[in-house]
Amino acid sequence: MVKRTLDELKTYEAPGHFGMTAMRIHGKEETGAEKFWVGLSTFLPGGGAEYAYEDNPLEKFYYVLEGEMTVTDKEGNRYVIHAGESISFKPFEGRYLKNESNRPAVMLVVINYPDK
Repeated sequence: MVKRTLDELKTYEAPGHFGMTAMRIHGKEETGAEKFWVGLSTFLPGGGAEYAYEDNPLEKFYYVLEGEMTVTDKEGNRYVIHAGESISFKPFEGRYLKNESNRPAVMLVVINYPDK
């Protein structure tokens, strides 16, 4: 069993993201997890992530803790995810993220590790 507190978390650079701070809560290096990792992402107004293409084999789950995030798929469909709501992505499913509000958004992120 591994207990983690917010004070223990360290920030890291998330490739393709802008106007945000990422912190890993749970993962191989942090807790020895082998199947998935969990992160906490805080997006400033206007912050987001560039389009992630369909070549990514990982499943993703986002749960908005505070604020709201707009998610756009490859067809241009937009989904506004508010606090208390979630969205998930199958392997190879692309997405674009942006905080289009004037308030920070905080999101819990869960992503599996690739099969070995």
